[in-house]
Amino acid sequence: MRGELLSKMAKELLTVAPKIAAKPLSIVPFSAKAKVLEQLLQHLLAEQIKEGELDFLIDSWVAVSVPDLQLSFEVSFGEHFSARPVTSPKVTFSANSSDLLLVVAGKEDPDTLFFQRRLCIEGDTEFGLEVKNLLLAIDLQRLPLAVQTLLDKLAKSMQWLQTTSKTDVQMI
Repeated sequence: MRGELLSKMAKELLTVAPKIAAKPLSIVPFSAKAKVLEQLLQHLLAEQIKEGELDFLIDSWVAVSVPDLQLSFEVSFGEHFSARPVTSPKVTFSANSSDLLLVVAGKEDPDTLFFQRRLCIEGDTEFGLEVKNLLLAIDLQRLPLAVQTLLDKLAKSMQWLQTTSKTDVQMI
């Protein structure tokens, strides 16, 4: 009985938490979200920028859609990163926030999510694979320690919730 209740609560939290997070995100102007995203990418990919590894992104737009957060945007790279609302991406990555969190934290492999149909890649898939490989090469150690710790704790909590929500409890 306790396990069944815990499983139900975990399922509910996985459903409700993104809806709660989506509310404040929806009132933040896109320009503010874009500026944060552009600066974050510029910082995290500084080494790749110096090495010219982002040249394949010039004049190409990559869209990211996070349906459970009602969040979507596209980014491109020229002399610096640019973000805008989705208009004409070369490739679109789409996944729920929980799965993206696990990928970013290095707790889940994007290829696994793709084959489980939890990560969708639409458009130029060859280009999408280049982008995916670039993102996997990001050194999260470049983030402040507090952000690294938060990301790790959130990802571990997400893993626990997902595991707990799938627990089949047999009645005795």
